[in-house]
Amino acid sequence: MTTRVGAEDEGMARASEGAALIPPDAPKPSLAERISDGVWTEIRSQGLRWRLWAPVAFGAGAAIYFALKQEPPVWPLVLAAAVVTGSWLWARRQGRGRAVTLPLMLLACLTLGLAGAKLRTDRVTAPIAPALEAPVTLEAWVMDVDSPGDRGHRVVLAPVWIRGLTPEATPVRLRATVRGAPPAPGTPVRLFAILNPPPPPASPGAYDFGRNAFFQRLGGTAFALSDTRLADLSPPPWQIRLTMAVNAARFGLAQRIVDRLGERTGGVAAAMTTGHETWIQPEDLDAMRDSGLAHILSISGLHMAIVGGFAFFAVRLGVAAWPWLALRVSGKKIAAVVGLVAVWSYLVLSGAPAPAQRAAVTASVMFAAILLDRPAISMQALAVAAMIVLILQPEAIVTPGFQMSFAATAALVALAEVWPPRIRELSVPWPIAALQNARHWLTVAVMASLVAGAATGPFAVQHFNRAALYGLVANLLTSPIADFMMMPALALGAMLEPLGLGGPFLWVAGQGVEAMLAIGHWTAGLPGAVQIIASAPDHVLPISFLGVLLMCLWRGRLRWLGLPLALAVFWWPRSPTPDVWIGDGGANAAFTEDGVARVIRPGVRTFASDLWARRRGLEPGARTDEGWVCGRTDCAPDAQAAPLALWWGTTAPDEGEMADLCQSAPVVSVRAVVATLPAECTDRLVLDGVDFARGGAVELWRMPPGWSAVWTADVRGERPWSPGVSGSGG
Repeated sequence: MTTRVGAEDEGMARASEGAALIPPDAPKPSLAERISDGVWTEIRSQGLRWRLWAPVAFGAGAAIYFALKQEPPVWPLVLAAAVVTGSWLWARRQGRGRAVTLPLMLLACLTLGLAGAKLRTDRVTAPIAPALEAPVTLEAWVMDVDSPGDRGHRVVLAPVWIRGLTPEATPVRLRATVRGAPPAPGTPVRLFAILNPPPPPASPGAYDFGRNAFFQRLGGTAFALSDTRLADLSPPPWQIRLTMAVNAARFGLAQRIVDRLGERTGGVAAAMTTGHETWIQPEDLDAMRDSGLAHILSISGLHMAIVGGFAFFAVRLGVAAWPWLALRVSGKKIAAVVGLVAVWSYLVLSGAPAPAQRAAVTASVMFAAILLDRPAISMQALAVAAMIVLILQPEAIVTPGFQMSFAATAALVALAEVWPPRIRELSVPWPIAALQNARHWLTVAVMASLVAGAATGPFAVQHFNRAALYGLVANLLTSPIADFMMMPALALGAMLEPLGLGGPFLWVAGQGVEAMLAIGHWTAGLPGAVQIIASAPDHVLPISFLGVLLMCLWRGRLRWLGLPLALAVFWWPRSPTPDVWIGDGGANAAFTEDGVARVIRPGVRTFASDLWARRRGLEPGARTDEGWVCGRTDCAPDAQAAPLALWWGTTAPDEGEMADLCQSAPVVSVRAVVATLPAECTDRLVLDGVDFARGGAVELWRMPPGWSAVWTADVRGERPWSPGVSGSGG
């Protein structure tokens, strides 16, 4: 027996020695070979995760379309998408390897994104209002109450008749600023107003509000010059009547919430419930922005997750508490169905803004995964949701909301994938168990806030130029209040308020709102709470986006190659700060002085000047009264104190006034059209109404030979959402 075992051991040793993969005397692989082997090992280990890059490629195709300066024809894009997609399907059918099918799949998604964005543009194209010289009378139905602007309350109108415009040239929707309290949805109104197309970007390369309005079919803006009057209009189509009825119910609920809780607290609660920001106080809004809590006011993924999750867990708990029912139905699937109903009901209640629509799609995909016995929280479910959103709304790829929400969600799912499972001990005394649960919750909350904040940081800096240094603290303090107190109570209160039973729940929600506002004001008032950071060049944000996605979607150590890419927005060199900015139309301007943007007309079109200043990393500020000579229509520096003189009058200055302007500054901006220039303007840069009509807003740099200019039209290009602006001014 012993002899036989020894023989077996010797045979096994010989077999093991003969089967050795690396002989003892074999040379060691070089560093390059080891790196190459490691890279190929990780590439092969990705498996089905390559599918996660399909929506990335689709979004890249849509982004390429929106980056074009000229509108492409539709047929080459559709043909390219059909050919590449057909090649990919043929390669799969032929059983080609992944080395062939994977690049074809990504290329097919990219061309489909290009074609889909173009088809979406053609589908939503609608008339855009011209810039009329004189006010017009218009009659319209009030569709909804919009968020207030700098000059008053705003409403969304469905125009029926506009004097001077044919029915074919009448915009489908208008955003109007009205005097006094906003009329309720469903009201037929008559306005005497100034009509303009949607506003272009505030400065070259800034966010394009006109493009956003184009895809919402908002064909212009109206500024009422008189009080709103009732009009006698024939009944509109049933679709408009249904929309107005829903919006009227939403606005009525918002008013009831405000009546219950007061204008300050109720205004915030109404915004979080129905999307109406009419009653939010400006100081509260500023505090929420500076503390990093502004995302709570905008109905998006957080709200959908809380409402849907609250409904899901409440129903599941109710089913589990009824043994007879729990033995006969799947409580998890019943709860998923109720969660779906809650999410889409909340979407209707909120007015279905674009961020809420995207969040509803994402939540629906995750609830559908539960119904199909698939993991609800997974990268695959998130990829499906992203693809659905991009197919329905390709323009979402260039919006801050989409970029930030999906980057944050992908980062949180990636964190869940690597988070170690929690080990639960048996027979632990309840005080120790409570401490362990509190520690676990705090750890998860801190990590989730850190990861989500890091993922959205590049987009917040690039789009909003704000870094809320205490945002993590504010969100950690607010998260339990919003998740377990404020949002559930708001949901129950809004549901029961039409029956007159929502008072107790709304009171609880109001206490949460007060606590949230107190946290927001406290953190916003801390020293250095907000840092202004200039935007990086436009091509840098896609680099950061790719880095974030690489860190989230890749499995393995190579994901850390995405870290320097994700931080590109922070370390990429900025272009030189412009010396002068002149707004669209020449109505206002600013110049740079010691890191401050000195605005020549403080209080006029403040949003545009503040947006430009923050984008360039400047503190907005007003010019000093000393050293300036200003009248009703112009403002000029005294003794060359500043590089710019501004004439904002609608009539052109005469020859003497023009000579005085040219003698006061090297750059002269005139809102009106100047026919001839006096001799004093020979060596001056003079921009007039013709230049602004062609180029929009402009940034100027003082160069040794003269001045260098970049116009909004140069960056924006000639697209369907930028009519009447072509080329640059001189």
